[in-house]
Amino acid sequence: VQLQASGGGLVQTGGSLRLSCAASGLTFSSYAMGWFRQAPGKEREFVAAITWSGAGTYYVDSVKGRFTISRDNAKNTVYLQMTGLKPEDTAVYYCAAATNLLPPKTASRYTYWGQGTLVTVSS
Repeated sequence: VQLQASGGGLVQTGGSLRLSCAASGLTFSSYAMGWFRQAPGKEREFVAAITWSGAGTYYVDSVKGRFTISRDNAKNTVYLQMTGLKPEDTAVYYCAAATNLLPPKTASRYTYWGQGTLVTVSS
């Protein structure tokens, strides 16, 4: 199983980025998908998650209204559209896959993880 995250980079405050996570080696449509992030010196935190069908989405309060998670099961890819970026959004962003019907908000409940992509928001 491989989850390949991409799309990170350097952006100014208020800017936008779209992260992608391409999955292979698993039946993608059977997995809930999540995005987590880890800032320097901090623990990994939940950002957003989506059910296997895409019908349900979940967000941490700090990104609601700014980030949108979506998926394309035909392309085995999950996305995280980030707008209104703030310096506090700076982190390595990870995608993860879980077999749960409802996507968990706890990192330990995810089975597979991508390698991470760095997002840096300058002030």
